[in-house]
Amino acid sequence: MKLVEQTKAHFDPGDILDSLPGAVIIVSEESIIEYVNSTAENIFRSSATYMLGKPLASLLPYGSPIPELVVRTLSTNTPVNEYRIDISTPRTGEGKIVDAHVAPMAQHSTKALISFRERSMAERINRQLTHRGAARSVTGLAAMLAHEIKNPLSGIRGAAQLLETVVPAQDKELAQLIRDETDRIVKIVDRMEIFSDQTPIEREPVNMHSVLGRVRQIAENGFGQDVEFSESYDPSLPFVSGSTDQLIQVFLNLAKNASEAVAGQRKRHVRFTSAYRPGIRFVRPGSQERAALPLEFCVTDTGPGIPEELQAHIFEPFVTSRINGSGLGLALVAKVIGQHGGIVECDSHKKGTTFRIMLPAWQDNEGVKPGGKHG
Repeated sequence: MKLVEQTKAHFDPGDILDSLPGAVIIVSEESIIEYVNSTAENIFRSSATYMLGKPLASLLPYGSPIPELVVRTLSTNTPVNEYRIDISTPRTGEGKIVDAHVAPMAQHSTKALISFRERSMAERINRQLTHRGAARSVTGLAAMLAHEIKNPLSGIRGAAQLLETVVPAQDKELAQLIRDETDRIVKIVDRMEIFSDQTPIEREPVNMHSVLGRVRQIAENGFGQDVEFSESYDPSLPFVSGSTDQLIQVFLNLAKNASEAVAGQRKRHVRFTSAYRPGIRFVRPGSQERAALPLEFCVTDTGPGIPEELQAHIFEPFVTSRINGSGLGLALVAKVIGQHGGIVECDSHKKGTTFRIMLPAWQDNEGVKPGGKHG
């Protein structure tokens, strides 16, 4: 018994709470913050020094139900749960959705312990699995289209060319129309054939800041000439494991979408960011291997956002919010990032859209596949 008591004495409750993956805040009966763990500091993007002694409501958006949950818990001495609570503020950023559990503290009946669990990561993983399934369905469709459609189209185009030489002048325009529309369909099929390419990635250590720099240069001198670009990078990030060319194509796609999203807006701004996010692990499809995805790269625009009804399907083929869009660009992004062992997700609201990509770091023991640029 004495040994147990000595062991207990060495445990600091604060150390235990700091080790929890969820955010924890302890408040008084007056909803004054008395304790925050390190995860809560990360979620609310504030230090414990800043938060301690402040009203709980000062961390939350106006009208948040959380202070009311504290009152209910302490008045009834029973725990309560609330799901999908938006705690977005200018400090935390947009799209901060959590589940909250509020419980009275056993030894302190006038204090409540609030635990928060961010929903975004679990939903991000689920969405990614859906995106990969959608990309696989297009893979089969692309192979079928290439075989069953391109051959007949070649015959139609050849016939239209012959017609141009024999029909009266007033009908030549119709023959030209047939040829042009045939060429347009072939281009769409060619784009879809990319999905049927299952060639393994020739991996190499990729400096993503060089990739993003190349993308920004292309954008500023091409489709984004009237857009303001900026960047905020973590210079200490290690190399990514992947294909330089494919990652350039992915971020070119995202930058082009972002530039088109801000067209016509008073503020036309696109921002590239990078950050290190430890603790994110993902089971690779088809194996039990858990891959770490600590490297985060974002493309954020100041456009009007993606319609809410499309957000859950934005990476599916043929889903687009643009009048002349094919709906294949983001499906291709999901496919390529999936092949890299990463995940991609989209956060969109009325003030803008962020595409967030999480990728694995290069490991020294990977070895460079044939075609890699580093030895």
